[in-house]
Amino acid sequence: MQSSLAPPPPRPDYRPPRLRVVRWIHIVALLAAIPAGIYFGLEGAVGIVFLFAILVPFEKMFRRHDQPIRRPGLRTDLTYALVSPILNVIGIIAGIGIALLAFPLWLPALLLRPLVMAQPGWLLAIEGILLLDVLIYWTHRLTHEVGFLWRFHSIHHSSAKMDWISGIRAHPFDGVIIAAPAVALIAAGFQFEVIGAVAVIQTIAGLLAHANIRWRFRPLWRIIMTPEFHHWHHANYPDSIHTNYSVGLPLWDMIWGTYRMPREERPAIYGNSEPIPPSVPGQMLYPFRGDTRRRYPFPDSWARFLRRVGRFVPFVRKRIAAPQPTAF
Repeated sequence: MQSSLAPPPPRPDYRPPRLRVVRWIHIVALLAAIPAGIYFGLEGAVGIVFLFAILVPFEKMFRRHDQPIRRPGLRTDLTYALVSPILNVIGIIAGIGIALLAFPLWLPALLLRPLVMAQPGWLLAIEGILLLDVLIYWTHRLTHEVGFLWRFHSIHHSSAKMDWISGIRAHPFDGVIIAAPAVALIAAGFQFEVIGAVAVIQTIAGLLAHANIRWRFRPLWRIIMTPEFHHWHHANYPDSIHTNYSVGLPLWDMIWGTYRMPREERPAIYGNSEPIPPSVPGQMLYPFRGDTRRRYPFPDSWARFLRRVGRFVPFVRKRIAAPQPTAF
């Protein structure tokens, strides 16, 4: 029987193109990101500095893996922190587009609104938290199990080192499909404040879950997400690739059979075996490269669904309904 700690398949040898133009594009992009980040707001940067001051000494005192602060890939993660205001705006715009495309979900949600609003506020808040948490579980799971979505989510798993700042690495289009059910919840009458608060709390908890700390928090394993729980999710072992999708309550993993928390083992190898470029510009373009599209094509069932939904969208309906040229 193969051990769960067996080494992963060898990572494909990726050699970035030796072109000065790529380096200069990276530099120009960073220079443009600084004023743009100031324009869109510095709250994210201030939060990063605050977390750095608190978590780095904490990781050094109780570190799980003996790795320096300037570990491989740190520059990439710091770049993500710098450009996060821009990436967040791009992700929000993409999420709004997804929510608009999925507007047929709004009608049944609006029909349920009187029933939802008739409940006490405290019960409504609990239901909203649980519903959003289970939706995030399934969204996260789909980003791993649907190849097209994995194109974007694989960026988050590309870091071979785990610490708190590695959780910042993410493509702006990663997970935007959560926008559709989240908007449906709000249309049904669940408090927008509760949905927003859960999103903020889970973002902060996600950073802590990547922390390089050795505490296992065993009494909490089946109650809330812990660093030990999430480190197994990032572990690059065959038995751990499709496990521990929850980002709040491990209950959902236990219900749907994706829970994995070995008591006598700890992960030591992270990342994935994708040929992902090391730079931020390269990672932004990776999901759209020809070899990536061929490896993870858009599902035919999703294409059919979008074509059907597109019939109800202005300007898209005519393009879809237009007769196709006949090939001779």
